[in-house]
Amino acid sequence: MYRAPVSEIAFTLKEVAGLQSAIEAGILPNLSDDLVDAVLEEAGKFASDRIAPLNTAGDQQGSRVADGVVTTPQGWKETYKAWAEAGWNSISAPEEHGGQELGAMMALAASEMWNSASMAWALCPLLTVGAIEALDKHGAEDLKQKFLARIVSGEWTGTMNLTEPQAGTDLAALKSRAERCEDGTYRISGQKIFITYGEHDMTENICHLVLARLPDAPAGTRGISLFLVPKFLVNDDGSLGARNDLFCQSVEHKLGIHASPTCVMIYGDGFKDSGVGAGAVGYLIGEENRGLNCMFTMMNNARLNVGIQGVAIAEAAYQHALAYAHERRQGKAPNAGNEGSATDGMSPIVEHPDVMRNLLTMKAMIRAARGICYSCAHALDMAHASEGGEGTEWSARAGLLTPIAKAFSTDIGVEVASIGVQVHGGMGFIEETGAAQFLRDARINPIYEGTNGVQAIDLVTRKLPLANGEAVKAYIGELRAIAEQVRGANHPEFGETADRLNAALDDVEAATGWMLQALAAGRIDQVLAGATPYLRLFGLAAGGAYLAKAGLAGDAGEHAVLARFYAENLLGETAGLKTTVTEGAQSLLAARSLLEIA
Repeated sequence: MYRAPVSEIAFTLKEVAGLQSAIEAGILPNLSDDLVDAVLEEAGKFASDRIAPLNTAGDQQGSRVADGVVTTPQGWKETYKAWAEAGWNSISAPEEHGGQELGAMMALAASEMWNSASMAWALCPLLTVGAIEALDKHGAEDLKQKFLARIVSGEWTGTMNLTEPQAGTDLAALKSRAERCEDGTYRISGQKIFITYGEHDMTENICHLVLARLPDAPAGTRGISLFLVPKFLVNDDGSLGARNDLFCQSVEHKLGIHASPTCVMIYGDGFKDSGVGAGAVGYLIGEENRGLNCMFTMMNNARLNVGIQGVAIAEAAYQHALAYAHERRQGKAPNAGNEGSATDGMSPIVEHPDVMRNLLTMKAMIRAARGICYSCAHALDMAHASEGGEGTEWSARAGLLTPIAKAFSTDIGVEVASIGVQVHGGMGFIEETGAAQFLRDARINPIYEGTNGVQAIDLVTRKLPLANGEAVKAYIGELRAIAEQVRGANHPEFGETADRLNAALDDVEAATGWMLQALAAGRIDQVLAGATPYLRLFGLAAGGAYLAKAGLAGDAGEHAVLARFYAENLLGETAGLKTTVTEGAQSLLAARSLLEIA
């Protein structure tokens, strides 16, 4: 059973990502050291004691749909109600609408624990947080007054409606329509697919943020508008009014996250229970034809939260595998004695070097990715709290780290979950042990909220050129400073960490320079060919730096030992990745003909 690693999360927030220094400098006035510890402790208890027990049963029961009504697994809505009443939905929301405004770092830390306990359950509030941010930043005042407080409290939930059958990543192909009405509202029609918690029984109202196109809109993404389309309309006194013309047509049958209803949503099809006539009533968010700008507020929030899902599912899989490795006895480990053996001299498999390597790889990858995600959240908090040029620099840092946090962390989530199955051996390949569920659930994370290939493209084409490349160079410089601090500390526990980390950063610098030159020369095909290995390279090096920083802050204790393992066993991959980035494009592009269908 999952137990929230509260002390490790607090350590990473404070000592690795920068929360402690921000609190001491008075930059985050709503936080104190004691408050951080108290919030994390209570969040950990709720995750471990209330949410985690739902995970296996929820996976087995799944969510079901009948006549447009979705029923979630047993205990789902009761736990959500208790969670919302405890104020957890409002951690990062603005105070003026009932939120606590504790910042992105605290919200992300709590989100990690919810997702480790049950990713399928935690998906519901994840998108609500993004809806709050989008509505707060871009919604008209009357719209915020009518909807925002109830969404902040968790009484109502939010969704994000982008994808259509013919339009996945390519939003320019959207066909959903919006028609203007004389009363200032709009009538929305169309179909959306893959809508997480598009319909459920956990709250009385669901507020859908829907992308649609006006009749006179320009072609492409410049002609997309964003609308709030509630399941039930809201009267002036705040009570629920007529049922809107929208419904869930079906729930997808998925590889994992079975308890999370992934819905096909139909808007404006004359739903039989609708009280508004044909066409779903929607309210414009932001300006007409500028909806994508508004939606990206929500999407960027979701991308970081999906990154922490990768960390979360990896943490749960690691805990599961570690417990099994201590219990399972097989073979005789090197230097193991026979005295006191419970199984004729057989050793717990955790004592076998190959299993040790697997478990340490899991542990190191988790902490590396956690450092990246929390550092990205720290940049968001600093950007929010800063003004002028400093705020711009922090925003650029958050922009740079977001695709790395999303893609690297979700990739290692799948890797760690897969290693967890391997640690269980044959028992991991059957459902009864629970190891397989982590792998099934983790597999969606590299796909949704922009596939990891899209994240890599975003990184190399949009984020590297920020400030003429100075943003990425400054960040690499900070990581290099950590390596030099390790060298200067001269602690034997670090082994060759400083040299290995510097070598990895050399690889990052070389690959970054090549990318920037290729971009400037217009060699976009070569840039795109190397984008994914470049992101992996960057994530590995940055993760190694954060592990080393943890080792320095932890006075060269267990964190330094883990940083050494990571540096001496896993960082060697960066050399090959650099070669792939800088020399692999021609062989890739030359092999295009091999993919023709006979």
